[in-house]
Parts: sequence; structure tokens; C-alpha cells
Amino acid sequence: MDLFDDLPPPVCNEKIDQNGGQKVGSKRQGDAVDCREESKSKRSKDVKYKLRGFVAERKGEREDMQDAHVILDEFLSEVTPAQVSCNMSYYAVFDGHVGPRASQFAAKHLHENIKKKIAKVDCHQSDKEIKKCLVDAYSLTDEQFLIEASKETPTLRDGSTAVSVLVIDDVLYAANLGDSKALLCRYNQEGKTSVIPLTKDHSPSEYNERMRIQKAGGSVKDGRVQGILEVSRSFGDGRFKHCGVVSTPDIKRCTLTDNDRFLVLACDGLWKGFSVDAAVKYINNIINDESIICEKEIEENKGMIKDSAEMDPVLYRFQTACNRIASDAIRNGSSDNVTVMIVSITS
Repeated sequence: MDLFDDLPPPVCNEKIDQNGGQKVGSKRQGDAVDCREESKSKRSKDVKYKLRGFVAERKGEREDMQDAHVILDEFLSEVTPAQVSCNMSYYAVFDGHVGPRASQFAAKHLHENIKKKIAKVDCHQSDKEIKKCLVDAYSLTDEQFLIEASKETPTLRDGSTAVSVLVIDDVLYAANLGDSKALLCRYNQEGKTSVIPLTKDHSPSEYNERMRIQKAGGSVKDGRVQGILEVSRSFGDGRFKHCGVVSTPDIKRCTLTDNDRFLVLACDGLWKGFSVDAAVKYINNIINDESIICEKEIEENKGMIKDSAEMDPVLYRFQTACNRIASDAIRNGSSDNVTVMIVSITS
């Protein structure tokens, strides 16, 4: 299947009046609630893939934790009834620099801005419309933070990379700024693992990025904007915006398949301790190791997994994979903050 096939057809053709949330043609106000309940029930039956996010953080050798993250397995519940025919999930990792305020702001506001943009379109709109919602939400989040940063004395110099994945039914949209990565682990018919990159690093040394920076009047020295900033796209970093640093994300669209096993979203702290292939192999070994679940590990992970009372061995192995790879990234020499998010995909 081509990763960039057209969006799937709508799974629900009921029309909703966005002004009141009432079903078109309904004679009673109560029908609006009925429609939502029916649609929610229909969604639960029509869900093809169930996603569940797990995360681990390590401060590393830094004085403070400047990363932030968001896990919304049921993002649809955050969105208005206009999208009742869709299932949505949202995951994001933000890697702050100079301070934690840009990453924390983005973690709080980016998905809210996406929600506002998505609420204005049908979730089965064209690929172009969905991507525009994401670009606009990223831009708005950056503008909002820069306004808040300018109110401080002195002006906040914080910045943050970002990687987010929005899943609509069986289609995901990965958007990123900077050098945090997202990737998809897919099994082939022989059971071998292939890795599908979902993001593109934004380095000032990359030709197109460098050209944009230079045209804006900035410079690239030692692989950094003005010899200081390591990434060419980010939230915040107000002092570098006039140098060509932008908040326009790269966006990739991918259609999920029955062979997909998990997503990985992580800041560069992980990739300083693991190569992409090594990280996927490491995670695979843990989630496929049925002997890894024991009472000790259940107790250690308890409280870090939603619905931990279920004691689901598979889910605990995903959380264990997060915990162990984050710790081993530090052991492997990463001195940075490390945030690792693994999203299980089941059909």
C-alpha cells in the first residue's frame, strides 16, 4: 500500500449543524445528544486501530528538565461534535532549550490550537486542509509564545523543538520542528521489521535551511544559526526569528496498516545514545520478550500506565521499553534530557 494514498472515505455520513451540534433535519433539541451518543457508539465499533501512548523521561546530566510531552489517546473527546465520524489521537514531544518555558507552553497550547483549527473542517477533508490546520496551529502557538515572552523583563529567550503525531482514523500526520524525531515500526510478511521515518531534521547546515537563513540576513557558523542555535526551525527563539528561524513544520502523511506495531517519538537526547536502527531493535526485543513481565516490574511500573489494574503484560512491556531505553540512552553517553514516547498500535 502506498503510504501517500488518498484519505479513506468517511465512515459516517450523518450531517451535523456546527452552530448547535444538532443533527440536520432533527425536530427535537435532544436529538443532538442522541446523535453524538450514536456516533460515539458507532466510532467504538468502527475503530480499526487502537493506539496507546507510553512515556519515560530522564533529566540526564542537565540541571533541570526542559522537555515536555502530551499523550491524548482519545483526542476526539477534546474536539467539537463536528468530527463525530472520526477517531483521533494526538501525541507530542517538545525539547526545550535555554529554559523550559517554550516547551511547556507548546505542550499546553499546541493541541488546543490544533483542536480549534480542526473543529472548523470536516475530519475527512482533503489532505491539504488537514495539513493547513497543522501549519496554522504551529504558527499560532509560536506567535502566542513570543507575545508572552516579550512581556517578561528581560524578554524570554527560550525555544523548543517539536514533534507531534495526529492520527485521524487510520491516517497519521507527523509534524516537526528541529531535531526531535518520529518513526513508525512496521513488520513485513516475513516478520522482519522496517522503520519508516516520519520526520526530517531541521539543521542550519542543510542546504535549503541555510539558504533561507542567509536570505533573511542571518548566518550559519559551525553548523549553528549565528553560531549559537543548533536548529533552524523552532518555537520561540525570538532573537533568531529575524535570522530566518521559522515555526513552519514539515508534515508527512502515512496510512496505517495491519503490519504496524508501534510509533516512537523522541527528543535528540535519545538519538545521542542510540541510532534509529539500534533503538527500534532494542524496543522490539523488550516488547516481544514474554518473560519480561514479573511482579517486581509490575510494581515498578505501576502508576505509570493508564488502567494499571488491568495488569496487561503487553502494555507493561511497552512501558518497560520506555523506561529502559531512556535510562540506557544516558548510560550510552547522552548527557541531555531524554524523553521517549512509544505508541502501541493494535488492530
